[in-house]
Amino acid sequence: MPTILPGRRTAQTTTPLVVFLIGMRINRFRAVREWLPVSRAMGPMLAELSAAPDSGFLGYEPMLRGLRTIMLVQYWRDFDSLEAYARSRDRTHWPAWVAFNKAARHKRGGVGIFHETYAVPAGGSETIYVDMPAFGLGKAMGLVPATEGREAARERMKASGHQT
Repeated sequence: MPTILPGRRTAQTTTPLVVFLIGMRINRFRAVREWLPVSRAMGPMLAELSAAPDSGFLGYEPMLRGLRTIMLVQYWRDFDSLEAYARSRDRTHWPAWVAFNKAARHKRGGVGIFHETYAVPAGGSETIYVDMPAFGLGKAMGLVPATEGREAARERMKASGHQT
């Protein structure tokens, strides 16, 4: 069980970053041959990225939406790092992407996939965590107490570099 960090904390962010949402939706539970390979592909990618601090990958949080949708919120240093990983033919993502596209030509609709990419400029984010384990952007970037000029959302935005 994760350690609960007492009190109010905020992510230590002063640089730009990329938030990448990626996931899958099981459209037909009986189409196991379509969705199982997709669900199994992400674990090795996360292990590969987590073992490569120079990749630009900062961390992730898994999310579930009902029984059908699995999503990861990923944090990246920049878009170039995310794109370099996605397009690298000698990393785990490329063969999984090729296999998915090949399978999708033959069997349609059993599984859906999606991603959304958000480039967040320096000063474009603020966070608050109260009596929580390290989570999300705070886990990826580091946590600091939400005190001394970081008590309110506007103060946290200013502390991250936002120009008011």
